[in-house]
Amino acid sequence: MLDLKWVLSNLDQIKIVLQNRNQNFDLSTLESINQKRKTLQAEFDQLRSLQNHTSSEIQKLQKTRQDATAVIAEMQSVAKRIKEITPELAALELEIEKILLHIPNIPHTTVPLGKGEEDNLPLRSWGLKKDFSFEAKEHSQLGEDLNILDFERGAKITGARFTLYKGLGARLERALINFMLDVHTGQHGYTEMLPPVLVNSESMTGTGQLPKFEEDLFKTTTGYYLIPTAEVPVTNIHRDEILKESELPLKYVAYTLCFRSEAGSYGKDMKGLIRQHQFNKIELVKFAHPSHSYEELEKLTQDAEAILQRLGLHYRVVTLCTGDMGFSAAKTYDIEVWLPGQNTYREISSCSNFEDYQARRMKIRFKDRDGKNKFVHTLNGSGLAVGRTLVAILENYQQEDGSVLIPEVLQSYMGGVKKIT
Repeated sequence: MLDLKWVLSNLDQIKIVLQNRNQNFDLSTLESINQKRKTLQAEFDQLRSLQNHTSSEIQKLQKTRQDATAVIAEMQSVAKRIKEITPELAALELEIEKILLHIPNIPHTTVPLGKGEEDNLPLRSWGLKKDFSFEAKEHSQLGEDLNILDFERGAKITGARFTLYKGLGARLERALINFMLDVHTGQHGYTEMLPPVLVNSESMTGTGQLPKFEEDLFKTTTGYYLIPTAEVPVTNIHRDEILKESELPLKYVAYTLCFRSEAGSYGKDMKGLIRQHQFNKIELVKFAHPSHSYEELEKLTQDAEAILQRLGLHYRVVTLCTGDMGFSAAKTYDIEVWLPGQNTYREISSCSNFEDYQARRMKIRFKDRDGKNKFVHTLNGSGLAVGRTLVAILENYQQEDGSVLIPEVLQSYMGGVKKIT
């Protein structure tokens, strides 16, 4: 959430930001509501001041046994008006907060202008595309042929966009989870967390999923939400807390199941593991000092890249443009892995700096050297999306005979298995 005073002082800039982010949003309502709030607040403050001043005057009159009836009657009228104003003010402040919750973050100055993914800026790449002497198959066909992915039974058990992993397919998914956690905790310095996958509405609001993206979420009958990413519970760990400056940056990694309704994607990527309602993900989350958060974004992105490098998977990194960036982000790098079976790149991680946008919602602060409380900057990124990493391994390590080699770094996690046949 953006600071109200800053928004009201920079409305022209906000309007440009909304336009650049493809957001159709009328700010005139915010201006009019805030003007009503200021008028009421001024009246409230004036009446409070009068009430405080007159109460001492009444005490003096009563001490000297003078008649205070008229003054007391006047104060009763003032108290009545204060009682009327209080809920009106609260209602206006709630309306303002609702509007602010729908305004996206301000892009960093280094974010390229653009309308969609075609305007994203390629930054770097690693490795080379696999050169096959045969026609590469997609992971869905490989998974079925090797009897390690069962899309039909997954759909029978639950419905579309659910998959049953079998045998070495299930073991490969588990191997990837353990491998990623081991690298991030043992070599990148993250502390492992295992958070709940059900969260309350305050947690969803804190990271920016609510109120704007409710249709993308699964909600239980008890009012809890299934998390779309571990970003939600892990970032909320320090909600309403004041951290020590010396603790920053705090670095957490978490494995969780994730759940997304994929609203608006009807008919898109229906086959295979690319767009599932339920999937596994390793999430990296940082709480950083504002002065160093962009350095931490570079490091976080490199930590995610390191997993792909160890697995020997070709990828590229792109800087998302203003029109393709997530609602809460100030800057985002997408890591896209090459999938030869589909002859395309697919996002496997988004690494973002949210600056103080989420921290303001969650009231996550730190006390600086001068004793002042300031908002931290929050960052996160997939380290990596596990199912999509499995997809990349199947498609990049496939052999002409239909088998799939296991990357060397995973073989110990697979009990010594070197090939799926």
